[in-house]
Amino acid sequence: MKIYNLKSILLLLLLVTIFSSCTETYPLLTNTYEEAIVVEATLTNELKNQEIKISKTARFEDDGVQTEKDAIVILKDNLDNQYKFNEKSGIYISQSVFQILPNREYTLEIKTTDGKVYQSTPETLTTVTPIGSIIPTITTNKDNEIGVQINVNSYDPTNTSKYYRYEYEETYKIVAPRWSSLKLTATGPESIQLIPNSINTRICYLTKNSTDIILLNTNDQTEDRANLPIRFINQNNYIIGERYSILVKQYVENLEAYNFHKVMRDISSSSSVLSPKQPGVITGNIRCISDSNTKVIGYFDVVSTSSKRIFFNYNDLFPSQPKPPYIVECDNIPFFFCFRGIDCSGPSMIYNIQNNLMSYISNESSNYILTPVECGDCTSFSSNKIPSFWTN
Repeated sequence: MKIYNLKSILLLLLLVTIFSSCTETYPLLTNTYEEAIVVEATLTNELKNQEIKISKTARFEDDGVQTEKDAIVILKDNLDNQYKFNEKSGIYISQSVFQILPNREYTLEIKTTDGKVYQSTPETLTTVTPIGSIIPTITTNKDNEIGVQINVNSYDPTNTSKYYRYEYEETYKIVAPRWSSLKLTATGPESIQLIPNSINTRICYLTKNSTDIILLNTNDQTEDRANLPIRFINQNNYIIGERYSILVKQYVENLEAYNFHKVMRDISSSSSVLSPKQPGVITGNIRCISDSNTKVIGYFDVVSTSSKRIFFNYNDLFPSQPKPPYIVECDNIPFFFCFRGIDCSGPSMIYNIQNNLMSYISNESSNYILTPVECGDCTSFSSNKIPSFWTN
């Protein structure tokens, strides 16, 4: 399970659990805080090292989230198989690769360093339903914006999947529009030098993960068929200006997991947890069996998963149209490189070069033209490493 807007939502979840019967609005004060462990566990039918995150709820004023260290984490099935997990950089990773198999019951057990023992209810693998297609189309959204609507499609002829959760990972190519073959470097407090620029600063790639909880329930349909708009990208968004890729992951959940994530989604979008609009009570499937008064937030999810990736170029969908504006305005910014005169901007120029704030465009004698560094060096905000999955 992925926690979204982690620092705030973990506390929101706990507050809803504690105050779910309240109808009067309360301020979210630190003195309402109660610590609880948070379990993020989505184990799938993929053959891999499975991962589990265990952390603690955080106050609003806390920096980051505290990981639950040195816990004993074991997954058991009803055939007496056990899979142990070791902690690495705050994540518990299975010692061996394995996959969740059908027709088996799996139980997660956690023992923390304070001696408390947590256990999930037995869970079984859901129906295996692959993604059929991911289709980008040009459309106009409800805000009258033209852009690319990306839909994910799947079909379960057995009509047993019903409950779906989606995540996506988008990667896009970035070409620095004002890249120059020369680069300015400061060689002293009042001296600069032009040197050859690396070609590796011109083309980059950036990957971002979805942050919303995306759910679909097909119970109201005659067929168990998904056709879900998962992502809309405005035509003028620079992320599709060159080449764009999206990897969509589909999880088939059971009803209890779907309801848990639905309440989480409603809470994360609610303006106030304790307002008259109550999204629901958090009911997970993990309990502290050694102390019934100890709270735990999270859901042990055993799901089938499927993923599919597509690519498209801007010109594929918007042929002969100008590319979207770049991430920043790539203005020409003039500097007069001198230090002892009213019009001198040498100190400012040195500062911008040393702090990698601007890139060189051209010069005539002491008159220089610079531009924001993002325009001339894409590595200032992204990576020049070509992703292993990338195709041209």
